[in-house]
Amino acid sequence: MSTPWLTVRNTPVREFIRTETGSAALLVAAIAAALGWVAMMPAAYESFWSTRIAFSIGDAEIAQDLRGWVNTGLMTFFFLVIGLEARRALDIGELRARSRTVLPVLAGLAGMAAAAGVFLVVTAGTDATHGWGVAISTDTAFALGMLALLRAQPAGRLRTFLLTVLVVDDVAALLVIAFFYSEDVSLWPLLVAVALFGVIAAGVLTRRRHGVTYTLLSIAVWAFLFESGVDPLVLGLALGLLLYAHPVEPDALEVASERFRSFREQPTSELAREAQLGLRFAVSPNERLQNLFHPWTSYVVVPVFALANAGIVLSGDALDDALHSRISWGIVLGFVVGKPLGILVTAGLVRAMTRGRLQPSVGWGAVAGGAASTGATFTVSLLIAALAFDGDQLEEAKIGVLAATVLATVVSWLVFRVVAALPTQLRNRAMYGAVPALTDLTEPVDPDRDHIRGPVDAPVTLVEYGDLECPFCGQAEEAVRELLTGCTDVRYVWRHLPLRDVHPRAQQAAVATEAAARQGQFWPMRDLLLTRQDALAPRQLIAYAGELGLDVEQFVADLKHGKGSARIDADVEGAAASGVRGTPTFFVNGRRHHGAFDLPALLGSVDEARRTLGLTRGSTT
Repeated sequence: MSTPWLTVRNTPVREFIRTETGSAALLVAAIAAALGWVAMMPAAYESFWSTRIAFSIGDAEIAQDLRGWVNTGLMTFFFLVIGLEARRALDIGELRARSRTVLPVLAGLAGMAAAAGVFLVVTAGTDATHGWGVAISTDTAFALGMLALLRAQPAGRLRTFLLTVLVVDDVAALLVIAFFYSEDVSLWPLLVAVALFGVIAAGVLTRRRHGVTYTLLSIAVWAFLFESGVDPLVLGLALGLLLYAHPVEPDALEVASERFRSFREQPTSELAREAQLGLRFAVSPNERLQNLFHPWTSYVVVPVFALANAGIVLSGDALDDALHSRISWGIVLGFVVGKPLGILVTAGLVRAMTRGRLQPSVGWGAVAGGAASTGATFTVSLLIAALAFDGDQLEEAKIGVLAATVLATVVSWLVFRVVAALPTQLRNRAMYGAVPALTDLTEPVDPDRDHIRGPVDAPVTLVEYGDLECPFCGQAEEAVRELLTGCTDVRYVWRHLPLRDVHPRAQQAAVATEAAARQGQFWPMRDLLLTRQDALAPRQLIAYAGELGLDVEQFVADLKHGKGSARIDADVEGAAASGVRGTPTFFVNGRRHHGAFDLPALLGSVDEARRTLGLTRGSTT
């Protein structure tokens, strides 16, 4: 038995990276389509996106052109997803150690300031200086998608580090829009929007489940922000950061199990609805909304935004004007030179000033490659460009944005290629750095207590919390066996987690393995029970003891008196302390394995642990 996100191949983190990769490819296609459309039918392109659309209730009306609805309406969902992923990293990801947020936050702010500074220097003495906001914001989808396409390592830790930088980037960019590029701000609509958002926040923080109410209130907040003159995009990010993430809680899992059992006994439509609600509410609102909106924003919203805004006439005259334009050069140099240097220099200064107490969670090679990828701009830059410029200046800004993105991609690729060419140990240090990864396993492995298979002093440790009646543990066993057969540098530890509410015979089966352990036969008994999960009655357990050549009389006595139960209870307590809610749950060198439990997935986590230690597959030193 396992929580839903453990039984599927695509976990939230893995699915997020995969979706960003597909989104980046689709975004490039949408940009190409926009350029082709405007080249062939410029009048039709502009006429289509200038179509006026209005929504009215009584005398109240909100109206803007189709491009405006894309930029301020659909893009709100994009920033919602960014906020959700950031909150997930803060709650259960790498950033749950708050000290690890300080450096990327400062680096993100410094990178934006450096990019804006370069733009102001390049455009000094012209009327274009007021457009400095165009040169500050990275396109999150482009940057993360780029890293996924480049297969940058370490994928998870680098993405988390970069995501922190980019969330700061997005928050600051939205504040820049609100304070520097919003005209005629009206106080009363803004105050109403803040008050309504306060109602949403109060409900979420007290964990009240009123999805329809929150949706209606969010629409109202968006409308009042729009009327106030403040760009309503900020609402998406604020909502995302508000919605908490957490592993499945035992009480919620028990409720979901009870409702499903009721449906199984009496399969009515009403009980089916209650079972669905129980399963849905067992998962955190953060994960539910990510699963709902992330594919839509990546595959629909961002490409539609590109189609609406990337239409630039790339004629010879236009390119020549851009080549001699301070606006274009200010944007390109700001993103390709200023922003990466601002991030790198600030990260180095923070490390030096704190004497190494604060440093990147990845190596400096990964930081350099990630910093270069922050030059990939598009979404927010085009939003600000449309607010700051018009006419020829707007076209020059758009060309600068596209050029910066292309150059940043090339520079990031070159950095990672150079790092990949380094000798193994130097490359691992450049990618992973010296900061130890956060550990999720609260109870360290004890060779004098734990059941261990494989070399006791192996550098890589695979811990499984398992249930002998759980069919998923039975499925995972084949992958574990194959992994241990092919990896001489891995030791495997089994810890008990009988799910007594769903598997009534799991507890006694665990006791049977401990009774066998008292006669030196833990692994033979444990292996046998995993192959006979549908036959774990007491008489069958006793028969297995005889089959293994144990002292059956002693085995029966130990089974009857529950010898080993204290050991099992201690494992269960350790599982709870480590946030384990279902089986099988794996830890590799103390880090929780998120994802499938087949051989490729487990081997991927083992290889990641090896690289962190500077080892190659099969090495032991």
